[in-house]
Amino acid sequence: MPWKKALMMDEILADLADDAYPPPLTAALVLNERGAGISQARHFAAGFLNTLRDQHKVDVTTETLEITQLIVSELVTNARKYAPGPALLRLQIVGPTLHLDVWDSAPVLPEARSADPERIGQHGLEIITALAQTMDVRSAPPGKWVTAHIRLGTDPPDTAS
Repeated sequence: MPWKKALMMDEILADLADDAYPPPLTAALVLNERGAGISQARHFAAGFLNTLRDQHKVDVTTETLEITQLIVSELVTNARKYAPGPALLRLQIVGPTLHLDVWDSAPVLPEARSADPERIGQHGLEIITALAQTMDVRSAPPGKWVTAHIRLGTDPPDTAS
């Protein structure tokens, strides 16, 4: 296959102090010019979240799954459209949050445009900032990382009471 799965659930990075959540879990998918596309990236993200829910008992709601797939679509579309060469989709669970990162080889940092209901297209970053807890963009020569943080599900049980 022209793409490679870099990590899938088998790399546990460290234990967290909070026992309500599992240690960080990571998965990554290389998207090269001939290989993986938007649909494959969406399925990869859904598979990762479904595995977390089914095998690791992480609270992944249907809403979280749908939001994740939409954000993956927007970020991978931008990477494929505006950046030459390969891109990387990385998913990492840290506590109650999914860190969804896309790296691409274009050095230009994207900026969300102001809302304009008359504009056709180019609403991706607006959508991401509306759905994610936070979003950030940082330079990573020769390209950049775009990261969205997505809340996984409900809050952990209150152990104080």
